[in-house]
Amino acid sequence: MTVEAAHQLQRLIDIMAALRDPQTGCPWDLQQDFASIAPYTIEEAYEVADAIASRDFAALPDELGDLLFQVVYHARMAEEAGHFAFADVARAISDKMIRRHPHVFGDAAARDAGMQVQAWEAQKAAERTRRAEHGTLAGIPTGLPALTRARKITARAGRVGFDWPDAPAVIEKLEEEIAELRAELDAADPERLADEFGDILFVAANLARKLDLDPEACLRQANAKFVRRFASVEARLAERGLTPGEATTAQMEALWQDVKRDERR
Repeated sequence: MTVEAAHQLQRLIDIMAALRDPQTGCPWDLQQDFASIAPYTIEEAYEVADAIASRDFAALPDELGDLLFQVVYHARMAEEAGHFAFADVARAISDKMIRRHPHVFGDAAARDAGMQVQAWEAQKAAERTRRAEHGTLAGIPTGLPALTRARKITARAGRVGFDWPDAPAVIEKLEEEIAELRAELDAADPERLADEFGDILFVAANLARKLDLDPEACLRQANAKFVRRFASVEARLAERGLTPGEATTAQMEALWQDVKRDERR
């Protein structure tokens, strides 16, 4: 770490301490705890991902700074409670990275990427055992976005042989789950519909894994595409003196298809 980097990191830690000072700190910051700050931590991580997805490297330092501030925030609250401090956080991740990369920091033989993934998973399994987390699916955080967690669950199960052989087999299972949802439509039982729809999403996340795709990233891309296309529909309606509330579904669908055709050109 450069002198400047160390100075700026310490400056951030000092700013956080000032914000949490019981006498002169910020009232809002003083009211916060781990639970109230956690949603902001998740939000900041997504904003980092958004900046990366849009290749907005001008905004990325600011977004990464926001995420780093969240780490400092949690560490400060932990220090106040006597649990740990920022140095313990940095030490823990440094020790973990050294432990998981013996081919870089130790005497282990060099590995290709595939061998490293296998070694990494073996290290994580050993760490889960030391934490008394037993079972193939133990330790997968429940706070992850549901699609990401589903992908991790199926990947973990797949590593012990409980898996479909390929993507076409998963697609067959997806079609089966859609048929089961269709069969429940007439009954209109909310709990049964939710259960069947959940199965579809779970299998879709598994299919993403088989295709080596990130289901969250795919859905974010689909969201962005829909927002972009609908904005174009609204703009074209405005040229006709209409709002979406005034237009018919048929008019909007026709414009939607026009937008899609224009994007393909």
